[in-house]
Amino acid sequence: MRLRSKAREVVVHILYQVEIAKTDYKEAFRNYLENYPQKQEVVDFSLMLIEGVMKNLTLLDSLIKKYVKNWEIERMAVIDRNVLRMAAFEIIFLEEIPPKVSINEAIELAKRFGDVDSPRFVNGVLDKIYKMESKKADSSVKVEELKKTE
Repeated sequence: MRLRSKAREVVVHILYQVEIAKTDYKEAFRNYLENYPQKQEVVDFSLMLIEGVMKNLTLLDSLIKKYVKNWEIERMAVIDRNVLRMAAFEIIFLEEIPPKVSINEAIELAKRFGDVDSPRFVNGVLDKIYKMESKKADSSVKVEELKKTE
């Protein structure tokens, strides 16, 4: 498994634990690394993603809600919700990562950890976010509007 793919998997585990067990992400990450040591590149990329998602959680959730039809974010499967948060963070904030990479990685995580409909659902939502919101797609005004309403 590639190092960044492994880091994304770690992030999904941590975000899941934070949400289910209501633990602090730093503590959850520290405990994870004690039990499953990782290469430094995996640790660094994972931490950057986790902190980015946690610091921008309100923005990411409002962005996801905007493109999910007939679903409340709270009713989504925990795995789907956290895969979407992580990938949306990458698409919106990490310009050095091609959006297609973020989307494909999210689909793979949804296949591994979600249910049978998760990959299609994740793909659909992230594709809309990329096309409508991403700075990489030259429509950052909409993201900026969401930031102002926080």
